[in-house]
Amino acid sequence: MKPLFALAFSSVLVLQGCVFAPGQYLDPDVFKDGAEMEDGNVQLLRITPDMLKGDLSSDMGTSSKQELLDYKPEAYRIGANDLLYITVWDHPELTAPSGPQQQIDANGRLVRPDGTLFYPYIGNVQAAGRTIEDLRTEIARRLANYVDSPQVDVSLLRFGSQRVVLSGAFNTAGEVPVTTAPMTIVQAIGQAGVDTDTADLSGLMLKRDGREYMINLDDMNRPDSWLHQVYLKDGDQLHLPYNDQKKIYVLGEVIQPQALSFKTTSYNLMDAIGTAGGIRQETADAEAVYVIRGAENIATEQAKVFQLNATSPTAFALAKSFPLQPQDVVFVGPAGITRWNRFISQLLPSASVVGVGAAFNR
Repeated sequence: MKPLFALAFSSVLVLQGCVFAPGQYLDPDVFKDGAEMEDGNVQLLRITPDMLKGDLSSDMGTSSKQELLDYKPEAYRIGANDLLYITVWDHPELTAPSGPQQQIDANGRLVRPDGTLFYPYIGNVQAAGRTIEDLRTEIARRLANYVDSPQVDVSLLRFGSQRVVLSGAFNTAGEVPVTTAPMTIVQAIGQAGVDTDTADLSGLMLKRDGREYMINLDDMNRPDSWLHQVYLKDGDQLHLPYNDQKKIYVLGEVIQPQALSFKTTSYNLMDAIGTAGGIRQETADAEAVYVIRGAENIATEQAKVFQLNATSPTAFALAKSFPLQPQDVVFVGPAGITRWNRFISQLLPSASVVGVGAAFNR
């Protein structure tokens, strides 16, 4: 019966080897520049120095960047709900009609919704749309009919007409008033604070005049960052999304397969592999390091699979220069011997069944 057992065992071995190769595998040899899978929905690309010369990142275009830099803040213009403090020197009855003992706000002049304010002797004055200097000159001119050589000063106690809105993963989200001191994006973010544990730092968006601008927060850390020259204006909205919906998935023959939160635009393939503990040297196929990137609409766009040959340690220089995107899947395939060992581990139960059957026939 031994020859019968050997024949049966060999038959199972051949059949299972042909049909049931355990685990996921993609042959690195199929990768050629611009090659496609049979259905045409997936493009296969090798990660090479020539590829990395192209722009694989999602940084802001030059024209959009220049649009933001072109805006230069002008002198502050008064608006409705601003609270003004108007001083007429040597005339405390005009400066502080409620008395000097009152809080300074009690003697403020509120700009009404129609843009006007009331001032003694001269009545209603159009304030909205004027600069502080314009309003000071207008009040002094009209007071000259009642006061000899009036010396007038105007300052703002509270800014209520212009604002920037910050939303999302800021420590202090909400409205930030636009004041007489111009405010940059960097200053606004610094004032609000960022919750770095939950924020998607790669997704900061500035909405202005019906347009949306993606901002790379990583640039803030550079001393010569152009973001220090981008000023905010009334109506701007800054939104910093949360990172709970943006992940990078590291799977296959790595020490710790896991889903990584995508926080910055500078997250690269080397970061992902390193965070996952590195490649399993004893089980991984170093040629089979892949980045699988889906398409927004698979019916009209091609998904992409990038392949890195990491048989040489120098390949990790390429990995460090390859930027990842949210929802990318990093997959490290198994070596041939690993697949064989797993195949054998699945085969043994079947071999045991054959052995029992052979023993029974005896």
